[in-house]
Amino acid sequence: MPVITNIQDLKRIYERRVPRMFFDYTESGSWTEQTFRDNTGDYGQIRLRQKVAVDMSGRSTATQMIGRDVSMPVALAPVGLTGMQHADGEIKAARAAEAFGVPFTLSTMSINSIEEVAAATTTPFWFQLYAMNDTDYTRRLIQRAKDAGCSALVITLDLQILGQRHKDLKNGLSAPPKMTPKTIANLMTKWRWGIGMLGASRRDFGNIVGHVDGITDNTSLSSWTNEQFDLTLDWAKIEKLMGQWGGKVILKGIQEADDAKMAAKIGADAIIVSNHGGRQLDGALSSIRSLTPILDAVGDKIEVHIDGGIRSGQDVLKAIAMGAKGTYIGRSFIYGLGAMGQAGVTKALELIHRELDVTMALCGENNLAALGRHNLLIPKGFEGDWQD
Repeated sequence: MPVITNIQDLKRIYERRVPRMFFDYTESGSWTEQTFRDNTGDYGQIRLRQKVAVDMSGRSTATQMIGRDVSMPVALAPVGLTGMQHADGEIKAARAAEAFGVPFTLSTMSINSIEEVAAATTTPFWFQLYAMNDTDYTRRLIQRAKDAGCSALVITLDLQILGQRHKDLKNGLSAPPKMTPKTIANLMTKWRWGIGMLGASRRDFGNIVGHVDGITDNTSLSSWTNEQFDLTLDWAKIEKLMGQWGGKVILKGIQEADDAKMAAKIGADAIIVSNHGGRQLDGALSSIRSLTPILDAVGDKIEVHIDGGIRSGQDVLKAIAMGAKGTYIGRSFIYGLGAMGQAGVTKALELIHRELDVTMALCGENNLAALGRHNLLIPKGFEGDWQD
């Protein structure tokens, strides 16, 4: 086993071990992938300010996200098909997050079901919801999350219509994978993944199969999901979903200040500044560039979190120093999961935590609350000087 020093080391192992269609599903954006690239690249434009001759002892990265104590301001983002990256992937990722003291968010489009993840963990996790046309299914899904003890509902707002992801279309992405000659040839080189999948508790969408009438195979599931995303989703419907839940709500997919103001107005507990990992509107600003105008618009009226492009603890520190109260990693933990299962997710969290802790110390701070824009060198016009 090679020495693993950063997230990129995990990514290289991940690429060798996981079938191409699932690697491409993770490592791609929509259309030209401009926003996908900018999400990571724009963090590199922000520089750090070193501070010396300060007491670095007694450091802590602990904080809270929507009132929950966390060991660092990092949550595992909802990622569809996680159980196709590694056998029982959602369960293993949730267990790693629980042990590390950070939140895990289960996707509606997960392989392991809400109930399976709840049975395998003891700490309440968060559940991510897509707005669907089938309101009865949505109502039952929300109730299932309540019954499982989920402590927050994350409502995704930026997937009323699916962005075109060229690699997924070319690969014929499905769960489990369709056995085309191309796929079979690739799977023959991924024996470790295949052996693991033989022992998986589930290989289909656990929150859907068995919970929707008429869903019996991949063909019927694909047809159903293509028709289900609610094109008519508006703020009134979002309020209705929040009312059905009745607990803490995080709204995911906010890129504009006006939308952030509306989220605060209707009483959400937090928003996630997010462009869906560059997988929806290509050409949109990166999440980190979008952060400051949103913070300026809502102040402390609502907790502001961010996802997209975070590959290190330094990225986490930059987001927190700019004013975010929490961050989410998706690809970073998937690299670890695909590379090494639960141990790989733990390794990803350890890497990010150590980078965050060491960087905070070298910036002359002992705790996250002390971080601010004074710790950063942000290029002039970083948020853009755009024509109205």
